[in-house]
Amino acid sequence: MCRWLAYKGEPTYLETLISAPSHSLVAQSLRADEAKSPTNGDGFGVGWYGERDIPGLYREIRPAWSDENLRSLCAQVQARLFFAHVRASTGTAIARANCHPFAHGRFMFMHNGQVGNYASVKRAIEMLIPDALYAYRVGTTDSEALFLAALASGIEDDPVLGFARTLNNIVALMRKAHATEALRFTSALSDGINLYAFRWASDHKAPTLYYRNSMANLVVVSEPLDGERGCWKEVPQGFALIAKRGEQVQVRCMNEAMRAAA
Repeated sequence: MCRWLAYKGEPTYLETLISAPSHSLVAQSLRADEAKSPTNGDGFGVGWYGERDIPGLYREIRPAWSDENLRSLCAQVQARLFFAHVRASTGTAIARANCHPFAHGRFMFMHNGQVGNYASVKRAIEMLIPDALYAYRVGTTDSEALFLAALASGIEDDPVLGFARTLNNIVALMRKAHATEALRFTSALSDGINLYAFRWASDHKAPTLYYRNSMANLVVVSEPLDGERGCWKEVPQGFALIAKRGEQVQVRCMNEAMRAAA
């Protein structure tokens, strides 16, 4: 499984979280503590919001620990909201188009998990993507397909409800295909202003998710970036974290949203 982090708060250099901490995301790309696979060397990506409404992206197929350009970029770029992701492929090709995060318009998305038995439902999931959005399908991952399907399911109005609809639809397709593997969905979404993170799985075994909220700065991670475990809170299985501008961070039950979307 992959590892990722998301940040929302006062402008800060990307290296502050991506490469500087003792258990930074770059360190996790080589040795993660809480992942099914400790090595996440199948590419990486960084996405950030600067002066424009749409995010900038830097994605590469080299392992994060061996890319000197990543360290240079992170030492120079400041952002008030950014994502970073190190990839461990679940079967699709190692290619730049398959590296997270993915972006469309003002939205940015990244994912850690899987659509179980993806080959058996790939075509059916892609049918959930309308023609206007399918033109932006450039990779082959289940994550990108899920993101584009969710864009057509109302995440612009209510991201939690929109993803709930999408997950319901995909679970139904998996059942129809007699999939034996689980749908696991630990992910992050932003519109450049607000930040959302999700932890849900059809078998109640979603990948780990933690957050640290201090003053006006929020960090959401696959696993803590340092040894200060008391500073990190775990997002429970089946819940979504919601951080809207001007509001306190909330944790909302995804299962309730999925029942409402059914």
